[in-house]
Amino acid sequence: MARIRTLINNSTEPLRLILLSVVWISLHIYAARPLLVAAAAAGITPLVAWGLVLMMPFVSILPLVARRTHSPRLRSLIHWAGYASLSIFSMLLVLVLMSDVVRVSLFVLRQSVNARTVSFVTLIAAALLTVIGLFQARHPQVVRLRADIRDMPEEVEGYRIVQWSDVHVGPTIQRCFVESLVDRTNGLDADAIVITGDLIDGYVEDLRDAVQPLARLRATDGVFFVTGNHEYYWRASEWVKEIARLGITFLKNEHRLIRRGAATLVMAGVTDPVGRDTHKSDPAAALAGAPDNAVKVLLAHRPQVAAAAAHHGAHLQLSGHTHGGQFFPFNLIIRWFQPVVAGLHRVGDMLLYVSRGTGYWGPPSRLGVGGEITVIELVRRKGS
Repeated sequence: MARIRTLINNSTEPLRLILLSVVWISLHIYAARPLLVAAAAAGITPLVAWGLVLMMPFVSILPLVARRTHSPRLRSLIHWAGYASLSIFSMLLVLVLMSDVVRVSLFVLRQSVNARTVSFVTLIAAALLTVIGLFQARHPQVVRLRADIRDMPEEVEGYRIVQWSDVHVGPTIQRCFVESLVDRTNGLDADAIVITGDLIDGYVEDLRDAVQPLARLRATDGVFFVTGNHEYYWRASEWVKEIARLGITFLKNEHRLIRRGAATLVMAGVTDPVGRDTHKSDPAAALAGAPDNAVKVLLAHRPQVAAAAAHHGAHLQLSGHTHGGQFFPFNLIIRWFQPVVAGLHRVGDMLLYVSRGTGYWGPPSRLGVGGEITVIELVRRKGS
């Protein structure tokens, strides 16, 4: 029976690949209709126009083969070309679909519409929104919030935690972006800086220079880091050593005690569930032995850890992972399969904050879902 299943899977694999390829190319052709109209208006021959359109599906998947490229500079160029193409394609796809809905509605209402005008408006809108999405991706905003913790000791009142999440330093996010984040963060007067996973997207040997500015991060009580799923795609054991070399504390299912007068704040962290063996995620171990009267902050890449964190006595969990959907319309779609997408939520007696992310992954766009450097101020809430 197992052999029969294997034969069936092997025989259907090429068929799946062909089907996916046909769908992928068809979607690109559908989205590229305004480009064909613009090419005709500009006097470009149909052969050239169709050749460019048929190249787009293949340019968009270039990042999938970029790992095999040994030159970091060439790999970065390939990623920029592929992801930029994907960003433009996704925006065109949404706008062309919306324009077709408008056209059908007008046809039903027996209203005339100039197809060429609609195509040009769609193309201009796609270009404009792609540029806006790129700008928002490259310029994360400072987001400030207050986390009210019941009966928190007065000595901890006003404690400031600055959070990064999902920076994804890699082919399209390099040293200049990291330097900007470090300079802006150092100006926020943080008591502690935390990085809640997916800091990188590449191997240590390729990104060592890009992450070097992290050594300049300054906070009164230090900089803390937990792994996200992407660290495990790029040899996490090597990244843990590199993070330590930069003066950042890696919390591997453990915690550190921070004293504020007679009060204590616990900074705990768990590894991502993708981790295995010695990196297996364990919220209970992270908070084990923490003083009962301490304020407990847990760093966890995924919001899904929240129920366990609340059960083990955490007062505040800081997470990321979702990117808030990263850009329209995926910020709407993600709500169908992520219980918590972004923002501040209460889970039992615990507060959960989910960052929209500081960088981005894949297409360089954050249209409608800006990145953030988050400043969380701890405040005292009296009573229940």
